[in-house]
Amino acid sequence: MGSKWNILIIWHLRDHALRFTDLQKRMHGVNSNTLTFHLRELEGQKILSRTVFPEIPPRVEYSLTGQGRALFPVFDAIRVWGLQYLGSEGMKMEVC
Repeated sequence: MGSKWNILIIWHLRDHALRFTDLQKRMHGVNSNTLTFHLRELEGQKILSRTVFPEIPPRVEYSLTGQGRALFPVFDAIRVWGLQYLGSEGMKMEVC
């Protein structure tokens, strides 16, 4: 994945497609150039798809491909490991 932004993009697209501005609002601290770069990178890796709707003004939505959705068992395994680790260290974390 190589970048915290890539992981966050994938996470935010987990349930449904989002438009660029909706995705940017959910990802606090990312500027439009950075987001555009990472969206193009993930599209090139076939992890997400970009759909352009022929409207005025044009509407673009990003969604996960099957390959992108296949990452969620890995994310879930890392999450479970993290929660177990925190528990073994006597720490608590909010479950999300």
